[in-house]
Amino acid sequence: MTGSPGGVVSTPHTLSTRAGVQILQAGGNAVDAAIAACAVQGVVAPETCGIGGDLFALVHSPGEVVPLALNASGRAGSGVDAAALRAAGLDEIPRSHPAAIPVPGCVDGWAALSSRLGRLGLADVLAPAIRLAAEGFPANDELVAAFRANAEALAGVEAAQPMLAAGRGSTVAREQLAASLRLVADGGRAAFYEGAPGRAISAAVDGVITADDLRHVQADWVDPLSVDVWGATGWTMPPNSQGYLGIGGCAVLDRLGWTDDPADPQSWHLQIEAQRALAAERDDVAVDPGRVPVALDRLLDPARLDAVAASVDPAAARDRHAPALAAGGTAYLCVVDGDGMGVSLIQSNFHGIGSLVGAGSTGFLLQDRGRGFSLLPGHPGELAPGRRPLHTLSPTLWTHGTRLAMVLGTRGGHVQPQLVQQVAASVLGAGLDPDEAQARPRWTIEPHEGATGTPVPSGSRVRLEPDVPARIVDGLRRRGHDVVPADGPQPGWGPVSVIRVDDAGWRLSARDPRVATTAVATA
Repeated sequence: MTGSPGGVVSTPHTLSTRAGVQILQAGGNAVDAAIAACAVQGVVAPETCGIGGDLFALVHSPGEVVPLALNASGRAGSGVDAAALRAAGLDEIPRSHPAAIPVPGCVDGWAALSSRLGRLGLADVLAPAIRLAAEGFPANDELVAAFRANAEALAGVEAAQPMLAAGRGSTVAREQLAASLRLVADGGRAAFYEGAPGRAISAAVDGVITADDLRHVQADWVDPLSVDVWGATGWTMPPNSQGYLGIGGCAVLDRLGWTDDPADPQSWHLQIEAQRALAAERDDVAVDPGRVPVALDRLLDPARLDAVAASVDPAAARDRHAPALAAGGTAYLCVVDGDGMGVSLIQSNFHGIGSLVGAGSTGFLLQDRGRGFSLLPGHPGELAPGRRPLHTLSPTLWTHGTRLAMVLGTRGGHVQPQLVQQVAASVLGAGLDPDEAQARPRWTIEPHEGATGTPVPSGSRVRLEPDVPARIVDGLRRRGHDVVPADGPQPGWGPVSVIRVDDAGWRLSARDPRVATTAVATA
């Protein structure tokens, strides 16, 4: 475990962590370091994120009660047409279809964070990423595997060629991406959205995204959602993010009288059922902010959470609507600086490397986050121009009054809130150190695949990592859970990044052992 009274950076990649530390040492604050780490992550691990995707961030400033929340997720282009897709016989949006590709929000997110909260300029903050893209970096196993698995589809995609040529440990240079990042460093969001990258994005989606769509800023400062639990206040993004399921699941769990006992099946059962009970509504709620069927200030209302907790059977798994399966190509990172500023930031392509569509000769691939839209007529999340799709991205930030208590998040697609709930329960609910929480075996709730159209209630299907005692497996099965043991530690159930700030101000963090590249470092 890493402990420090000063700055700490936790990211999914050693080079991303190193960049964040370098920026802190150069006089930048936590926001500067988070942008630098995010930019490097998109260079060295394009199977997780990149400037063709979206971004969410929570920022705690010392002395402030409410953190700032930034929704930098892109909107559907003006040319999308749900009725035309239905007429073509589709009930979901194909991965590489132009409708699957909203306007990328990442660069707008960097610009908004930097201009409002950064201490250094974008040119300084993006310098590590530009250098690595131009000079090269060693390919890791995840990058090589992700691009080889999609080699046929990517054969003609210019932005993918440096990664397709890579072998484990070989040097990958992304000169076209370096040029695009230089444009952002020198000219900000206008150089990206209204310059050559923006024109390439529009061309890649056959004009479904227009020049006017690209001029529209994708980053909005919004009111975060919060809940009080275990002596802390948990904060997250409102819909179109599903983040409320993580902190809300913690509050439901607390209402069920949960106590931490890894040897007791009942402790596991309550954790699983707390998440299942709240997540049953996700696909109808985590939609464009203007279409959410519940008032945002009531989403985590105590009375509403009381009702969710009352629906849980403490003795048996109930049939629930399972959220739709949503894979994730995502990078979560967090930074706490020496002054006490904390950043919880997440950035994503969605399905691994995204849509498999490149933006011409700009060096980056485009996300397929538009697959979070529904094609059901009248559904709150129905595809339409200018709307934001359902987002699995679920960053959290935790406070004690005006003091930062923890930043926490993970990749993992639809299971992100499940992992957040488990680690938050271990650290805040049970009082474990981050290294103990990271080492615990995890569970995930598996959607029942194959259902289309209106979902049907179904039972609990749970996967467990190894090292879970047989009595836990047997006890969950007796309570009605369909338990499927995983064949080993699951890299996709993380990496979780977490920095805990204790009462004395020490920053405590530990890397997730499930992913080899994950790194924590102090400044």
